[in-house]
Amino acid sequence: MMTSADRVARVRLSSVYLPLDTPVSDAKVLTGRQRPMTEIAFLFAEITSEQGHEGIGFAYSKRAGGPGQYAHAKEIANDLVGEDPNDIARLWDKLCWAGASVGRSGLATQAIAALDIALWDMKARRAALPLAKLLGAHRDSVRCYNTSGGFLHAPLDQVLENATAALERGIGGVKIKVGQPDTRADLARVRAVREHLGDHVPLMVDANQQWDRPTAARMGRALEELGLVWIEEPLDAYDHDGHAALAAALDTPIATGEMLTSVDEHAGLIRARGADVLQPDAPRIGGITPFLRLAALAGHERLQLAPHFAMEIHLHLAAAYPLEPWVEHFEWLEPLFEERLEIRDGRMLVPERPGIGVTLSERAAAWTAERFETP
Repeated sequence: MMTSADRVARVRLSSVYLPLDTPVSDAKVLTGRQRPMTEIAFLFAEITSEQGHEGIGFAYSKRAGGPGQYAHAKEIANDLVGEDPNDIARLWDKLCWAGASVGRSGLATQAIAALDIALWDMKARRAALPLAKLLGAHRDSVRCYNTSGGFLHAPLDQVLENATAALERGIGGVKIKVGQPDTRADLARVRAVREHLGDHVPLMVDANQQWDRPTAARMGRALEELGLVWIEEPLDAYDHDGHAALAAALDTPIATGEMLTSVDEHAGLIRARGADVLQPDAPRIGGITPFLRLAALAGHERLQLAPHFAMEIHLHLAAAYPLEPWVEHFEWLEPLFEERLEIRDGRMLVPERPGIGVTLSERAAAWTAERFETP
C-alpha cells in the first residue's frame, strides 16, 4: 500500500457548550415533545500531523447527546495516532468498526464526524485549497436562506422584522417554522410572511415532523397557492412512504433528511422517492466521507440538495454538488469562530481560505467544559 511520509501525531478533543441568547422553540416544543433549546453541545477535534499540518472539525448535539459524543470520541481518537492522515476513507472505516458494537449510525458515527471533518480540513489546508476546490467545485457561491429568524418562540411581528433584516443582509430566502397544534395559526403566519415578502422572495416552511399524514395532506394543499420553495419535514423522519405520497400529490416540493443519521437511512428515503429536496447533515451522518457517498446517490437521482445547519461545513459541500443547491444560514455558530462568511446578492460565497476556513475563537475556549489529548 502506497503511503505518505506523514503520520497523525496528536488528536485534541474539546467539549464546548454554546449558549443561545434566547431559548429557541419549534413545533416539537409546542407539541410537548421537547423543551426549549438553550445551548448547543459541540465536539471539536483538532488533529496535528508529524509534519506540522493541522485540521479542525466538529460535531454537535442539540439538547441531549453531547457528553456521549465526546465520550465515544475519546475512546477511538487514539486509533488515528500513527496513521497516514491522507487515507481518510480507510480511517473512517477503521473508526466505525472500532465502535461497531454500539452501531454504525447515530451517536457513534457522529463522534467520528468531528475527526473525519478535521482530516478533510487538514488535507485541503495541506493542498492550500478551500475544501470546495479540493472536492471539485461547481460554483464559487451557493444560494442561501435564513432559518434562525423564523422560529415559533418569536411573535409574528418579530418574524417579519427578522425576514426583512435577512434580505437586507443579502440573504436570498426565508424559512419559517410551522407545526403548531392549531393549524389555522400556521396558515395565518405563513400567509402573513408571504404577503410581507411579496411573491418574488423564496419562502420555505418547516413542520419539524409534527404532522400526521391527513394533516400534512390538508396543509400541503392549503399552502400550494403560496408558491413555497418546499415544505420541510411534514411527517416523522422515518415515514418514507408518507413523504413519498405527499411528494407525488403536491406541486410544492417535499424536503427532508436532516434527522437521518447514516447513508443507509438516506438511501431508503431515496429509494422510496420520499424527498424532492434532500437535506443531509454531515456531522449527523458521520462527516464528509459519508456525505460524499450520499451526494453521489442524490446526484444520480437528480435530487435537489439543501444541507441542514452547519453552514461553515456545508457551504463547501454544496458548492461541490452538481445541481444548484441551497445552504442554510444560521448565525448561531459565528461566536465560535474568528472568521465570518460573506453573503451577497442572495448567495453565500465560498471563502478563499484553505480548508473549511475557520479557526476557533477565544470565546470557544471560555465555553469549553472538558478537553482530552491523545498521548
